[in-house]
Amino acid sequence: MLKGAHTAIITPFNADESVDYGKLRELIDFQIENGIDGIVPVGTTGESPTLNTQEHMKVIEQTVHLVNGRAKVIAGTGANSTAEALELTAQAKDLGIDATLQVTPYYNKPNQEGLYRHFSAVADLGVPVVLYNVPGRSSREIAIETVARLAKHPKVVAVKEAGGDVARVKQTLDACSIEVLSGDDGLALPMMRDGATGLISVASNVVPGVVATLVHTALDGQWNAAQLLHDRYLPLFDAMFVDTNPIPVKAALAMMGKTKEVYRLPLCSMEDALKEELKKVMTDLELL
Repeated sequence: MLKGAHTAIITPFNADESVDYGKLRELIDFQIENGIDGIVPVGTTGESPTLNTQEHMKVIEQTVHLVNGRAKVIAGTGANSTAEALELTAQAKDLGIDATLQVTPYYNKPNQEGLYRHFSAVADLGVPVVLYNVPGRSSREIAIETVARLAKHPKVVAVKEAGGDVARVKQTLDACSIEVLSGDDGLALPMMRDGATGLISVASNVVPGVVATLVHTALDGQWNAAQLLHDRYLPLFDAMFVDTNPIPVKAALAMMGKTKEVYRLPLCSMEDALKEELKKVMTDLELL
């Protein structure tokens, strides 16, 4: 149900660090007009750790309203407290989301049984769940065996693989029936060769048409054409992570005049040398 190219959209801020909902509308329209299949608000790229609960819910509400059925909305409503994840997800469900992205609980590092119970409790709410395996941020990997257990739940529909391990795609699909989405632009094509059905992208904030075409071309089995796109834009995919996400992607969008480069602490602007590196990549790709 979630195959295709999905954008982990940034949360644009005004100069005073309030959420710029007018700019959010422009960014969502930019995505959908360029063929993106889904919008993923308030994930890591959306700076969810620095949004309060009211802002979190309003961004989701506005995204559902602005998308208006033109694409899927997969809302980030995870937490390292199961009770909080349940509260956020229940509210988002009432707002009309298509699915929820559930990050592996971070910092408290639950064991695999704890992970199973956590994700199962969220799935019991009745909204489709995308498991989010990102050990680099959460310090805990969802074991393949745990994914397979969870896949038996009718509402656990997909897993976003953001651990940098392409081999997990085939291992997961051999173990159970579930959709696998790449969580890394640079690994999307190799993961799709192994059976992934799409991507939750950071780079598509900047080049939605490119990412949508790459994913759709791969889904159509046109591997050579997809490889050419991958090779051309790999420097941009890599440049999105020269500093902590979403710092580079916000800087890139600011260079393009699409938003202000405003973050909330503890995130802040990258060093000038890294910004010049990003600017060169974008200039080489004729994005500036």
